[in-house]
Amino acid sequence: MFVDRIKVFAQAGDGGRGCVSFRREKFVPRGGPDGGDGGRGGDIILRADTHTDNLANMFYEPIIKAKSGSHGQGKQMHGRGAAARVVKVPVGTVVYSVPAPPPRVDEFAEVTETPLPPTGGEAPAEEIADLISENQEFLLCHGGQGGKGNVHFKSSKNRAPVQYTDGEEGERGHFLLELRTIADAGLIGYPNAGKSTLLGKISAAHPKVAAYPFTTLHPSVGIVELGGYRRVRVADIPGLVEGAHRNVGLGHDFLRHIARCRLFLFVLDTAGSEGRHPIEDLSSLRREIDLYDSRLSARPWTVVANKMDLPGAEENLIALRQRFPSVSFTPFSAQTGAGLTELTALLSDSIDESPGQKVAELIAQAEHATVSN
Repeated sequence: MFVDRIKVFAQAGDGGRGCVSFRREKFVPRGGPDGGDGGRGGDIILRADTHTDNLANMFYEPIIKAKSGSHGQGKQMHGRGAAARVVKVPVGTVVYSVPAPPPRVDEFAEVTETPLPPTGGEAPAEEIADLISENQEFLLCHGGQGGKGNVHFKSSKNRAPVQYTDGEEGERGHFLLELRTIADAGLIGYPNAGKSTLLGKISAAHPKVAAYPFTTLHPSVGIVELGGYRRVRVADIPGLVEGAHRNVGLGHDFLRHIARCRLFLFVLDTAGSEGRHPIEDLSSLRREIDLYDSRLSARPWTVVANKMDLPGAEENLIALRQRFPSVSFTPFSAQTGAGLTELTALLSDSIDESPGQKVAELIAQAEHATVSN
C-alpha cells in the first residue's frame, strides 16, 4: 500500500517528578534534604530516510508517543531521561501543523450544557518543515523537563523542605505529513500515454505496465545514467484527467508530486490510439498545470512524442509542430526503444548536474512551490 498523505497525533514524553528525600546515614547527623530531580521526557524526531518511500508505516500507527522520564530518587540521584522517538519518513516529506479535530460527541450521553456555536470553519494548516535531504532531522515535539527535588528548596530558614515540582508535560499536537516526490524531471501525460513504459526504457525502474488505464496508482522514480558519473531522477506520476486541478480523479494527489521537478516532460500519444488528438492532449495538460499552480507552468518543459511506431503518428507530429512551432518535440517509441539516445541527450542538456551533487542542492536551486489543497 502506498500512502503519501496522512494525519498523525504526536505526544512527547512528560518529565519525571522531583523527589522528596532526607539523608539518613549512620554517623551523619542532620543529613538534610537529598531529593533528586526527575528525568527529561523523550523528544519526537522526524528523520528523512532514503530507504523509506512512503508513509505507510504511520497509516497503521497514527499516534506517535515518546516515553516519559523517570522520577528522581534519594541521594540526589536524577531520574533517567527518556530516549528520543525517531520516526523515519521519506525524503521530500512536508510537515504541517493542523488544528485538533473537534471532540467526539456521544449521541447517547445526556446533554448538560449548551453546545458551543460553530467557529466558522477549520483553521488552515501551517507548514513547519520540509525534509529534502538525506538524514535531515526535525524536532516535532519537545519532551518535558524533569521536576525539581526538595534539595533545591533548602535554605537557612527551611532546613527540612518537603516541596518538589512535577515534571513538565511534553509537547503534543496534530500534524499532517505530505510526501512530494523529489526528482529532476517529471513525466506528465494522459492515461495509457506510455509514461511507465518510457521510464522502464530509460532507467532500471520496473513500473507496472498493462493495456488498461490507470495502471500507475502511485509515483515511480527511476535513475537515468547519463555517463561521466552523472545521473538524473525521473518521476512517473499517474495519468491526469480533465479537471485534475479541481482534484478530479485524485488530481491533487498526483499533481503535488511534480512540484519539485525542474523539467517537465509531457508524454503524448502521438498516434491518437486512445481516441484523443495529441494537440488537444497537450493543450489540456498545459492548462491543468497552469490552473493548479501558475508557478509550475513557468518551469522549463518539452514534449516527448511517444508511440511513433503506430500508424498516423508521423502526420500528427507534423500537425503538432505546426501548431506549436516554438516547442521542442522528441520523437520516441517506448515499445521499440527508437529515439532513446535523443531522449537521453535531451535530459543531459536540459538538466545541468555536476558529479556528486546532492539532492538537497538540486532542490535548493529550484523554486519551492508550496501547494495548498
